[in-house]
Amino acid sequence: MRNLILVITIFTLLISSIVFNGCGKGDKDKSAKEILGAGATFPYPLYSKMFDAYGKEKGVKVNYQSVGSGAGIQQLTSKTVDFGASDAFMSDEEMSKAPAKVVHIPICLGAVTVVYNLEGITTLKLSPDVLSDIFLGKIKKWDDEKIKSINPDAKLPGKEINVVHRSDGSGTSFIFTDYLSKVNEGWKSSVGTGKSVNWPVGLGAKGNEGVGGLVKQTPASIGYVELIYALQNNMPMASLKNKKGNFIAPTLKSTNAAANVSLPEDTRVSLTNSDADEGYPIVSFTWILLYQEQKYENKSEEKARELLKLLSWMAHEGQQYAEPLSYAILSTEAVKKADAILKSVTYAGKPLL
Repeated sequence: MRNLILVITIFTLLISSIVFNGCGKGDKDKSAKEILGAGATFPYPLYSKMFDAYGKEKGVKVNYQSVGSGAGIQQLTSKTVDFGASDAFMSDEEMSKAPAKVVHIPICLGAVTVVYNLEGITTLKLSPDVLSDIFLGKIKKWDDEKIKSINPDAKLPGKEINVVHRSDGSGTSFIFTDYLSKVNEGWKSSVGTGKSVNWPVGLGAKGNEGVGGLVKQTPASIGYVELIYALQNNMPMASLKNKKGNFIAPTLKSTNAAANVSLPEDTRVSLTNSDADEGYPIVSFTWILLYQEQKYENKSEEKARELLKLLSWMAHEGQQYAEPLSYAILSTEAVKKADAILKSVTYAGKPLL
């Protein structure tokens, strides 16, 4: 009888061990296939499509919180997400405050367009100095001689220009003000570049929706929104004079052309006012940010590898979803740089790809 009890006890313990270990392994596998990210709102429609397609194909669930570039960097820095996302690359100061080295993976290209509300005018050209002076409040009326000289056939009204800008911190504002700082010394010295700046003139509105909506509602107004928003809402967009002296309309083709230039190894580069002949001048990458060394906060090697596989897929196969959603695909040069950066990511010092 005693032997029978002993056998039953051993058998029970064995079964419990198998069940426990099996469940643990299952939980571990499940955790590795659940990835959390947060950041930029600009690429959210594209990321949503990519993550859905990847999930169906690979069985990996990606939970992305569209909370803005600044918040994405903060959450990555605090290690509450597996990756951050930003329309503005991290500054040297931000990089130095991060607990470990952060790398930037470009995913697609976006453009910031200048939209306006002028009755009867569907074509408008603006030069860098004119655009800067409008947002500085130096050019106050639409029939100003500087605007008329580059739009001789347009019947410009003698109305006050109503400037609209973002009220919230955003990567879109960073790209726009980065461009203005490059093309106008007065802007650079008095306002500068940033996700949030002290705007000299105008009304503030939150998000692309807020700026676009206010421009639509306000006659004789001008503002800036992302290309995808302007296209989706059929808003008139100004052609801008680029560095080579060509007036370029914001399109997917001219956005992509802006990136056909030499890129640094870390891809932390501003593409505004680029040297590309046919490039639209207000263009930027949007990046996925992650730590180069992935062994931290009890993260498993399996989960780190799943993250790298996802990002590699986004830079290659995932590009097919960009143009249908009005995003410009990565240039060949950018894809090469992204591949090299991904190969530099490690787990306990060993490459994951």
